[in-house]
Amino acid sequence: MHTDTERCVRAVRSKDSRFDGWFFTAVLTTGIYCRPSCPVVPPKVENMTFYPSSAACQQAGFRACKRCRPDTSPGSPEWNARADSVARAMRLIRDGVVDREGVPGLATRLGYSARQIERQLLAELGAGPLALARAQRAQTARVLIETTGLPMAEVAFAAGFSSIRTFNDTVREVFALAPGELRSRAARSAKPPATPGVIELRLPYRAPLNPSNLFGHLAVTAVPGVEEWRDGAYRRTLDLPYGHGIVALTPHPDHIACRLSLTDPRDLTLAISRCRWLLDLDADPVAVDEQLRADPLLAPLVDKAPGRRVPRTVDGAEFAVRAVLGQQVSTAAARTHAARLVTAHGTPVDDQEGGLTHLFPAPEALAGLDPEQLALPRSRRRTLTTLVEALADGSLRLGTDTDWEQARAELAALPGFGPWTVEVIAMRALGDPDAFLPTDLGIRRSAQHLGLPATPAALTARAAAWRPWRAYAVQYLWTVDDHPINHLPAQGSPS
Repeated sequence: MHTDTERCVRAVRSKDSRFDGWFFTAVLTTGIYCRPSCPVVPPKVENMTFYPSSAACQQAGFRACKRCRPDTSPGSPEWNARADSVARAMRLIRDGVVDREGVPGLATRLGYSARQIERQLLAELGAGPLALARAQRAQTARVLIETTGLPMAEVAFAAGFSSIRTFNDTVREVFALAPGELRSRAARSAKPPATPGVIELRLPYRAPLNPSNLFGHLAVTAVPGVEEWRDGAYRRTLDLPYGHGIVALTPHPDHIACRLSLTDPRDLTLAISRCRWLLDLDADPVAVDEQLRADPLLAPLVDKAPGRRVPRTVDGAEFAVRAVLGQQVSTAAARTHAARLVTAHGTPVDDQEGGLTHLFPAPEALAGLDPEQLALPRSRRRTLTTLVEALADGSLRLGTDTDWEQARAELAALPGFGPWTVEVIAMRALGDPDAFLPTDLGIRRSAQHLGLPATPAALTARAAAWRPWRAYAVQYLWTVDDHPINHLPAQGSPS
């Protein structure tokens, strides 16, 4: 979009927050870059230039605006709506892979050479993987500086910097303030969290956002010990590269409040990325709803409660296991089966603020389980053990960078994986915005109620007009039934 100067200028002049994260405005006369919705008076057109990423702005020598903080914009919705190599690379960089594995590790995961990845990212984003990762490190450092009392040396290494000097130079260059100045400014405007070691931040999103189905779905399907709804927040444990964490996510009218407790602050980048992915916060709801609203039978559902997101997962392997446990049983039964696995094979954690007790067991921890101990039909035991083996040995990967169609083919080849299980994993674990569930009983009932075709083949044909947003159409169709997943849980007692 950044190449469409006229459209970008209109967005800047109208201060349209819908375009935050789509592109960035660099001001030639001041040397700063802003988000489109920056509250300052827009500069003259001849003094504006546009970039596709904050990293490209920084690489061109521009500093982040202190008013609009463009580094905190929602991410571009493009990277979650595409499955090509650039989009997959951006999802991996967002997860901190370059910091942990370097550019060679990024290239290996994508099946390309480092030079090919560099060339593709430069062509589309104006910055290579190192520059993109550097911009993300700067933002992680800012969060740690402003929301924790960690010594600056610990902040530097937790954010992924290789030296204190590089950390200091980068913060000054990007934010035009020294790390100590950033902390002083934050201390004047915000109070520190009451609990030491807890990081509190706001997760931005593009409006509108309807929290009902998003948090309702997560709360109703929560696995005891791993997830809970407590005091208006969805809470869960996180299994992370350097340790583990506990997060509490609370919906607000203009942001999601995120409260993180991490055993190692180096996991902050990935923890934030996983939370944004879980809640689908980088979506473009205006574009989605506009297309779905064009169908006269869907339009009333969209108009009634616009901005529905697709509730995802923090771990693709975890969700695949839970999807198998949920085959042809009630939500309550699926939670019971999952809770038994958690108690028997999950890693215990200490939760000082609630009732969370375990991490969900990794595939490696489940690989040796005795199928005879599972209270499941024999065919489903085979389905689960085969899935776990494939996940544990690496022959099946279900990450944010996974090729969607390849994963579908690999899942369909496993015993007991029909279209519903494959598509629900594609929708919630892989994040394919076009995943569709025409065989789902709730979808078929909703279709019949609305006057849509009720048979899977006919409904799929009708749904072609909703592409590439059929996963969002599913969220609207599920609202036809008055199911608990469509409502925020009552305040008070945990789920």
